[in-house]
Amino acid sequence: MGLSIHYKGNFKTSASLADMIEEVQDIAIANDWKYHIFKKEFPKSDNKKTFFDKAYGISFSPPECEPVCLTFASNKKLVGIMQFSLYEMGHRDFYSEYISVKTQFAGPHIHKLVVHILKYISTKYLVRFKLDDEGEYWETGDENLLDKKFNFMNRLLDAVQFAFESKPIKTGETMDEYFQRVLKNIEENKKKSS
Repeated sequence: MGLSIHYKGNFKTSASLADMIEEVQDIAIANDWKYHIFKKEFPKSDNKKTFFDKAYGISFSPPECEPVCLTFASNKKLVGIMQFSLYEMGHRDFYSEYISVKTQFAGPHIHKLVVHILKYISTKYLVRFKLDDEGEYWETGDENLLDKKFNFMNRLLDAVQFAFESKPIKTGETMDEYFQRVLKNIEENKKKSS
């Protein structure tokens, strides 16, 4: 739960992975963000049975934000680090073609920065890039709308947290019953405040 950005795409065959890594590394250093560099060059041939043998590219972590992955499989398709991990553990049914980054706890300023970075990188280095922004900033550039969405989600998260803290589980109550009771309480409080 919380505002997230979801994206997918492929690396341009005519672009330089090393150049993209260097640019993203410079952005991370300028913002004092942690980053991790993976392989800097794609393999010369991709005649492999699996494309998930190694990660290529870079990831960076703004404060209070999930890592932003500009990481690729050897077939030059964007793949998140979590997807690599799940694949390695044999959980191929959890694979998603989208990489998701939750920005909810980082706030609207970081959300906007991540969107601008992805817009810049996608224009210069990626093809078939698609991004779904739950804050609608990517599509609209509307900072007020983004702020409203963050405020709404923060209030919702606060309400859920309060409901769980103020309504402990009762003896003999199943988890399903407990969640139903808490959700009912949230809905009642929402109606009162409307």
